[in-house]
Amino acid sequence: MLALKKVGSKKQEAERSPRKVGYFESSDCFQTRRSPLTPLKKGGKEILKALLFKEGKEILKALLFKEGKEILKAPLFKGGWGDLQRQGCLTRGLKTRPRYLMSSTRLSTSVACVLLLLTTACSQGETKSAQSIEAVNVNNAVAASNNISTLRIGYVGNSEPTGSLGWAKKKGILERELQKAGFKNVTFARFPNGPDLNEALVAGQLDVGSLGDTPAIVLRARGQQTRLLRISQFNTTAWLVAKKNGARSLAELKGQKIATQKGSYMHRYLLGLLAEAKIAKDVKVVHLMTTEAKAALERGDVAAYATSSDLGPFLKSQGFPVIDSSANHQGLSGTSLVVATESFLAKQPDFPQKFNAILTEAAKDLKANSEEYYQYHAQITKYPIDIIKVSFPLKQVSEEPLPAEGVKLLEGTKKFLVSQGLAKSDFKLTDWAVKEK
Repeated sequence: MLALKKVGSKKQEAERSPRKVGYFESSDCFQTRRSPLTPLKKGGKEILKALLFKEGKEILKALLFKEGKEILKAPLFKGGWGDLQRQGCLTRGLKTRPRYLMSSTRLSTSVACVLLLLTTACSQGETKSAQSIEAVNVNNAVAASNNISTLRIGYVGNSEPTGSLGWAKKKGILERELQKAGFKNVTFARFPNGPDLNEALVAGQLDVGSLGDTPAIVLRARGQQTRLLRISQFNTTAWLVAKKNGARSLAELKGQKIATQKGSYMHRYLLGLLAEAKIAKDVKVVHLMTTEAKAALERGDVAAYATSSDLGPFLKSQGFPVIDSSANHQGLSGTSLVVATESFLAKQPDFPQKFNAILTEAAKDLKANSEEYYQYHAQITKYPIDIIKVSFPLKQVSEEPLPAEGVKLLEGTKKFLVSQGLAKSDFKLTDWAVKEK
């Protein structure tokens, strides 16, 4: 029987759960005393070597070693190393070492999730939440298991995937069909955002990823060898929600701070919206995880937050005013994609056709059993079912690999990211997409 399992223990899952931390800036975080040039030792062996670069773009390159073998190269943005300092410094004014900072004994499995230059998740001088670090800390057995009988899937979201992938897993369609295709095991790894999932793809810890369009495009534009298998959802709405007793229009946001989860489709929406309104230079855009948005708005740490399709309606139901949504604009909504690594597809050339058949069957089934699906989706996300019905209209779920409307939207997103310098180079979607045999 095909074994479906989720990566990580219950303890690891608990560590990955959102922490109640506030809005942060780099100036709020302490600096540890360890020099970035100090090699870390484990059992007398050097496990870290660091090269610093002046004022530059890339100020640190770290080589990790395990028993004499190089296992990871990780360029880090400005912000320093120092015991991975500041990864947990998310609370304003923190001056002592957080208890949940990562220790050097976990570096070899954990550093891979740092948001690299491969993504737009964090710009120079900004920090990332500790949960994004731990989400990619897949256990060693799974990371090392790269045999053809195990399929390793990563997804962005909650305790279980939603949409056609989640429904295929829930209804047993995935297990049944993958077993026929020769897979004995399927592992699922959950990530808080697309850039973190990208890191796992680059590190060779995943075969398939389900994520938003922006991080997937950014990764491909950097020359990483991924292929587009499917547009699983399109016209996904992003929302711009303001703090209570705050701004009620875009014009009133001038001179203020707007947060979003950088590297996401909401980030692309926000940048496009500000460009349309010609106020991009008049506001400050900062990175903030979706899980921290409500608390930041309540405290007034940010004037507004560009958020996801489900959190937007939920915040509205809680009395937070909505300034805008991507549904009011042509081309600013998002798409959800399924990608695979070329190295995996080289071993499994028939996989795209088989996997797309599974997701097509699941998409049709969830539409035919909409009430049952919405109950499942609400249970997974913990949002009321009426919020789910607003945020996830079933017409957005694709029954074919590359729907024309989704391709058009994806092409517009790619062009925008390239024009803004967020995607390193342009490429043809037709070259990226797998041509099924």
